[in-house]
Amino acid sequence: MRKYFLAIAFLSSYVSYAQSPAYKNKRLSPDVRAKDLLARMTLEEKVMQTQCFWAQKAGLLDTLGRFDEAKAGTVLKNGLGEIARLNEKGGPNSDGRHPKEQAELYNNIQRYFIEKTRLGIPVMVHEESLHGQQTQDATNFPVPIALASTWNEALMGDVFTSVAAEVRARGGQQVLAPVVDIVRDPRWGRTEETMGEDPYLISRLSVAQIKAYQGGGVYLGRDKVAATLKHFGIHGQSEGGLNVSPSNIDIRTAREVFFKPFVACIQEAGAMNVMACYNEVFGLPAHINSYLLKDILRKEWGFKGVIVSDYYAVRDVQTLHKVTPSLDEAGVLAINAGVEIETPDPDGFKNLAQAVKSGKVSVKVLDSAVKRILINKFRVGLFDNPYVDVARADTLVGSASKRAVAYRAAQEAMVLLKNDQQVLPLDKNKIKTIAFIGPNADKCLLGGYSGKPRVTISPLQAMKERYGDKIKVLYAEGVTLTDKNNWFADTINLAADNPDKSKIDAAVEIAKQADVVVLFIGGNESMNREGWASNHLGDMPTLELLNGQIELVKAVAATGKPMCAFVNSGPPLSLGPVTAIVPAIMQCWYLGQESGYAMVDALFGDINPSGKLPISFPRTAGHIPAYYNYKPSARRGYNLGFDASSLFAFGHGLSYTNFGYSDLILSEGKIKTNGKTTASVTVTNTGSRAGAEVVQLYIRDDYSSVPRPVMELKGFQKIWLEPGQSQTVHFTIDTSALSFYNKDMKWVVEPGTFTIMAGTASDKTTSVSLTVIP
Repeated sequence: MRKYFLAIAFLSSYVSYAQSPAYKNKRLSPDVRAKDLLARMTLEEKVMQTQCFWAQKAGLLDTLGRFDEAKAGTVLKNGLGEIARLNEKGGPNSDGRHPKEQAELYNNIQRYFIEKTRLGIPVMVHEESLHGQQTQDATNFPVPIALASTWNEALMGDVFTSVAAEVRARGGQQVLAPVVDIVRDPRWGRTEETMGEDPYLISRLSVAQIKAYQGGGVYLGRDKVAATLKHFGIHGQSEGGLNVSPSNIDIRTAREVFFKPFVACIQEAGAMNVMACYNEVFGLPAHINSYLLKDILRKEWGFKGVIVSDYYAVRDVQTLHKVTPSLDEAGVLAINAGVEIETPDPDGFKNLAQAVKSGKVSVKVLDSAVKRILINKFRVGLFDNPYVDVARADTLVGSASKRAVAYRAAQEAMVLLKNDQQVLPLDKNKIKTIAFIGPNADKCLLGGYSGKPRVTISPLQAMKERYGDKIKVLYAEGVTLTDKNNWFADTINLAADNPDKSKIDAAVEIAKQADVVVLFIGGNESMNREGWASNHLGDMPTLELLNGQIELVKAVAATGKPMCAFVNSGPPLSLGPVTAIVPAIMQCWYLGQESGYAMVDALFGDINPSGKLPISFPRTAGHIPAYYNYKPSARRGYNLGFDASSLFAFGHGLSYTNFGYSDLILSEGKIKTNGKTTASVTVTNTGSRAGAEVVQLYIRDDYSSVPRPVMELKGFQKIWLEPGQSQTVHFTIDTSALSFYNKDMKWVVEPGTFTIMAGTASDKTTSVSLTVIP
């Protein structure tokens, strides 16, 4: 009898599926479902799938911020592709909603699209989630340049698995992340959003991110989101380090350096979206550059996802790049070049229906774009599981488990730049009075694209909480950096009357009372940031410590008190004057909501720092470019004794223990051009503390038909060792590690000798020679 009822149930289900449209059948592939749905759509319905609402979403809400179905019905009867940042209470960049509040609003909006539009096509919601969702209560993790300093692929997976779950729980299905741009000019205000200067490191870390965001299935899990690679093709080495300025990079460098992470994320991790960059690339704005978007991205690399515009970038074709006086024409140029959805609001795509009717945009181009958009909606489960559990959103977002991941990330992101005489860690049992001095001592700096997490903690607060009953804690700001610290504010100025002698004098008096002084210096989120408009600038012509900080450091040092420095910043700063004075320096970037705990725990050795620099530290802005993988003709040297090397090299990072390297060997010292060998090196913890080391492998092609970099990262492993423990680390060296574009732009391995280097940093390696024969 039971088998009979099961058979009837199955037959009933089959008949139901057979009678309903194919696009509603979740047993079919997203591609088949999208093709079926596309055939049922009108021109107007198709065009609306290429549209996004951001500022315009306010027109869908009543005075209390609730969804107003009547208002929506007048403008959204034909559906909508995406809504941007549903978390915002008011207009763009306004305060965020609490998780439960956003989830409820999302369900109400989604119900309208499913139940009130003709075909019931759900709307996609995208969110900013560079290092945690940019909204109220979301867990805030270290900024990407800090996460890259961990050199830990598994940790990246844990972080972005957490981010994806939080975004999805409150009604988001797509994130505008990760940024996989390579930065070669740290004056650029968006440096903190990147993972540094190296294509191999960024590729490995970004592939881990994409897999964490999306998972591995055709249909995404309920806690997964569609990722968006930013910003294709070259964003991080523009003229003068200025955001959106032309990127004057040759095709060889573009392919060998800047494009590498995009290829890896598309071909290895299956990224579902790619966002074009604002810049000119090869002399043409990326958003109307079909060579970039069609020939390279689609035809050559096989990208099958959606190409997304950056915010207002289609409008920029008219207003910034001055290609056409017509906004509609800008839209035509963009969609014909390959852009498929315009963000954040309809501008150039607003009148696409008329462009199709007039023949300026073919039905084939529009259908191709809409089909890809629909496929993504099917893949994230919007047609099959469109709603979220409101109660779950409140308990999952900002939970204790997410905080634990944020703390672990902050712990591994700190880079010990200098530690003369083993000043760090401090012995908490020998200190009776400690002074925290500097503009960042009592601030929890989160970095750009941050919301308001449930919990934040400054170093001063963490110190008092952890040790206030045992150690007397003194504090002085010393100097003030900016008139306000608001990443969203349009106008930022340096604080007036700095250096303020009276404030520095007060800090000196505090220092005199302490057994040890900890300096908290650097920058804040308002000093180097995204400059998204001419009235909202963010790039800097200098990397110096500003507004009296050097005077403060010198004055405190003159007291003779033992001292160390913790540096917060988005880009690498010119720390030469500080390194000449301060014996121990920790680079902390912006470590997220748990930053205070992490810094204090590192101060006393409860954390043994293991971070490595993902970007070179130039001595001054005049030393830019400073990246390590330069060509042999570069870095000849400067006149009058000025050093051309970096202050701190790519891959540099000390520990509270020591690591020794020995026995670098190759399994085969001679291989063919299609062969492979294994490089092995033994690493020993020669100190007295347990610690982690990032073992780095570099390769140099000694002589080649075109100039090659002096060295390139081709492998790394992070290992944990107890005192006295050794581990042999193995790296496979094959054609992918030895190939390059020859003089004919063919991807080849050339016979010859290669130098294989392994070590603790790019400037601290041992080497062996590899011979490659035809």
